[in-house]
Amino acid sequence: MKILITGASGFVGGALMKMASARAGWEVHGLGRRALPLPHYSRRDLESPLELDFTPDLVVHAAARALPWGSPADFHRQNVLATQHVIDFCKRKGVPHLIYISSSSVFYREEDQEGITEQSPIGPDFVNHYSRTKYEGECLVRAFPGRSVILRPRAVFGPGDTVLFPRLLAAARAGKMYRFERKAAPARADLIYIDTLCEYILKAAVDPGIEGDFNLTNGQPVEIESFLFGIFQRLDIPLPQKRLSCERALKIATAIEWFYKLALPRREPPITRFGIGVLAYSKTFDVAKSLAALGPPAVGLEEGVEAFLAWQKEQMHAP
Repeated sequence: MKILITGASGFVGGALMKMASARAGWEVHGLGRRALPLPHYSRRDLESPLELDFTPDLVVHAAARALPWGSPADFHRQNVLATQHVIDFCKRKGVPHLIYISSSSVFYREEDQEGITEQSPIGPDFVNHYSRTKYEGECLVRAFPGRSVILRPRAVFGPGDTVLFPRLLAAARAGKMYRFERKAAPARADLIYIDTLCEYILKAAVDPGIEGDFNLTNGQPVEIESFLFGIFQRLDIPLPQKRLSCERALKIATAIEWFYKLALPRREPPITRFGIGVLAYSKTFDVAKSLAALGPPAVGLEEGVEAFLAWQKEQMHAP
C-alpha cells in the first residue's frame, strides 16, 4: 500500500502519517505547508498544481485552512482550489482511490441540531467560509472518477491538538470565557478522539466496500459546559464565572466581526459567532452508518480524555 497524505504538518494529517507509517508493508509520503525534518515528507503549497515523484495507491486529502476566520479568497484557494489540484494529481497519476477529510460543520446552523445523519440537509447557507468551502470540496470529490470516501469528523481532540482545546484552555486561563445562558436544556455535543479518527481513515483505506460519505464521532455525546469544566478542574484552571445569554453573545460577536472586517481584516477577532455557536448550541450525530461500515471507536471517550489530559500536563511542565 502506497499512501499520500496531504496536510501532514497539521494535527490530523500528522497523526495519520505516524499511524500509517507504523503499518507493516505500507509506504507513506506526507505533504505539508511547513518545512519539517521528517523522512518521506515534502513541503508543498497545494494552491499550485501538485507535482510529485511518487505514485500512490491512495491519497488522503487532509490539508485545509481550518481556522474560523479569514477572507473568502483565502478559504477558496486553500480548501477548494487545493482540492481540485489534488484531484488533478490523482487523475494524472492514475490514482484509483481518494479519501477527503471534510468537516461536520457543513451541516451547522445557528440552532440546536440533534441526531444529524448523512441525509440531513446541507446549505444553501453556511455558518462561515470554512464550512462552505469544505462542502464545495466535497462536491468536487463526488465527481472524482475513481473510488471516493468523504469523512466528516466532529470536534477532533487529543495530543497534538492545535485548534480546538488550545483556544478554549487559553481563553479560560485568561479569564475570557463565559457561561452561556440558554432557555433550553444544556447544550450537548459529540467529539472524536484523534486515534479513533485515524483508525477510521485507515479502515476506509483498506476496505474496498467503503465508499460515500460518513459522519464520524465517538458516539458519546456530552453536556458541553460540564465536560469542559471537568477538564478545567483537572488542569487547575479557574472555572468561568461571568454569564451571558446566547442572544447577547451573538450580538456582541457580530459587532466585533464587523469591526475586524473593516479595520483589521487580516487578524482573527477574539470572539466569533462560530466560536459562540460551538459552545452554545447542541450538535449531536447519529453515527449508525459509520458504526455499521467502520466499526466501534478504537479508543473510548474517557480513555481519550485521559490521554489528552496527560499530554496537556506534559506541555504545562515542559521548558
